[in-house]
Amino acid sequence: MASKIIYMDYQATTPCDRRVLEAMIPYFCENFGNPHSVIHVMGEQAGEAIERAREQIAELINAPDKKAIIFTSGATESNNLAIQGIARRHKGSGNKIVASAIEHPCILEACHAMKREGLNVVMLPVLENGIVDMDALKREVDGATLVSIMTVNNEIGVIQPIDEISAICREHGALFHTDVSQAVGKIKVDASKIDLMSISGHKIYGPKGVGALYVRTNPPVELEPLFFGGGQERGLRSGTLPTPLCVGLGEACSIAKQEMLSESKRLMEFKNYFVAKILDNLEKTYLNGDKERRIPGCLNFSFDGVEGEAIMLGMRDVCMSSGSACTSASLQSSYVLKAISIRENLAHSSLRIGFGRYTIWEEVEYVSSKIIEIVNRLRAMSPIWEGK
Repeated sequence: MASKIIYMDYQATTPCDRRVLEAMIPYFCENFGNPHSVIHVMGEQAGEAIERAREQIAELINAPDKKAIIFTSGATESNNLAIQGIARRHKGSGNKIVASAIEHPCILEACHAMKREGLNVVMLPVLENGIVDMDALKREVDGATLVSIMTVNNEIGVIQPIDEISAICREHGALFHTDVSQAVGKIKVDASKIDLMSISGHKIYGPKGVGALYVRTNPPVELEPLFFGGGQERGLRSGTLPTPLCVGLGEACSIAKQEMLSESKRLMEFKNYFVAKILDNLEKTYLNGDKERRIPGCLNFSFDGVEGEAIMLGMRDVCMSSGSACTSASLQSSYVLKAISIRENLAHSSLRIGFGRYTIWEEVEYVSSKIIEIVNRLRAMSPIWEGK
């Protein structure tokens, strides 16, 4: 089993499904027309492919109107367009943005940028299980222009109570944005209850470099664009659309819609086996985040007395993460784990394991056994562990 590289970092990125690649290929060299050149046949064909992709995305997220789907370069752009676009559009009528403390860095940094422009930004605390403090939300939603809370956290896999959050926002007249990058294609998401929703292609077995932002059309949500040009995508995202990438995202969404239930069932079996094996065989080891409200493909453990990086160094044949891929260059402990009150030493001892479409049983068995072996070996060599 150890003779090949095992990939267990599906929250960082996913491999492009070969069916997605096959759908994309004709639009690189054969049907290469500009989708906005609708006065000739090749442009028209490309434009039709874009619209099919828009429909596929809308169907997966239950969007009432395919025109609500705005193509972007990925979730980072989608999130920035949502946060900055709403904040600048409504600067005079309301000046508060509310987000959770465990949002993706691109949400947090966009909020900080708006704070530097004079807006009031409130970061909501989360409970120790990773769920947003709903009492804090109810206190802060008054006067808020926008609330932004991700559906599934990318580090601990916890699922937020989106329906309840949406109802609170609507009751108080606040727009609600959610990043579903780690949720779409894994659990059911419903855009009909959301004002703005961000999607990433490479988290759903599609290509890198493409994403989408759902922007409600009825009644319309108004926001300012980040940049300007030919007025494509309802004037919200100018620039020639990359037809192959858009087609790929659409195809990835179509496949996810067909296979989501069966895939989720298989990953749940992996999750149950893996969690039980790790916790039954390693003392003072903890599964971070809510035990039930979580996607099965994202597990985050803390191994007391052992550095997460040390475990990874002992398993060079396995691709895992000791934190979010977007912040893993930093030696600081995870801000997400800090937010859920994980002690500093346990935050440094964390490891994220991600299962996905191409994970097989033999890999789950091998990796779980290898982690147990390495943690026991590292603890046996540790003078700190001897005193625990």
